Amino acid sequence: MPDNPTMRAPKLADEARFFRTFCDHPLQIGALLPSGAALAETMARGVDPAVPGPIVELGPGTGVVTRALLNRGVVPARLILVEFDASFCALLAARFPGVQIVEGDAYRLAATLRGRLDAPPAAIVSSLPLLNKPEPMRAALVAEAFELMPPEGRFVQFTYGLKSPVPRGANGLRAECSPRIWLNFPPARVWIYRRGQV
Repeated sequence: MPDNPTMRAPKLADEARFFRTFCDHPLQIGALLPSGAALAETMARGVDPAVPGPIVELGPGTGVVTRALLNRGVVPARLILVEFDASFCALLAARFPGVQIVEGDAYRLAATLRGRLDAPPAAIVSSLPLLNKPEPMRAALVAEAFELMPPEGRFVQFTYGLKSPVPRGANGLRAECSPRIWLNFPPARVWIYRRGQV
């Protein structure tokens, strides 16, 4: 397929925007570039659109995973995006009409989502750079996420690290991990956490 400069321009603009935000907030962004399509699709496969309830996305950035969730069959009205950066919020609002966008702190999840949920979330999909945070803070975020979800809820998280970004056995969760996604830069894995014994 020949190279198409028209298709390339938005991707390059997103990469430039992401890089600028990374330079301003390296610990909150955690990557130089947005997630690639292969990683986003793997994350979206961790969500079952047939399970009722909102889908909450943490740290959507430029919306690569958001687009994959929509392509997976999640209708826009079910998506709630929690993003700390105001410029990313404006970009997401322009790109994804009908999606609810909350400018706020994902690490204060219950407070950030107060008054926004009409039902328990079916899944929470996170692109937050968890490994940039202390282990107790990561465990607290995931515990809060599962308090919001019904028993069958799942927490989907990607990482560039070799090990689980959520402490193993934290909160009695069981976890499964995807193969390494070599098409992403840098290569990453997707972890899916559910309630139950590890």
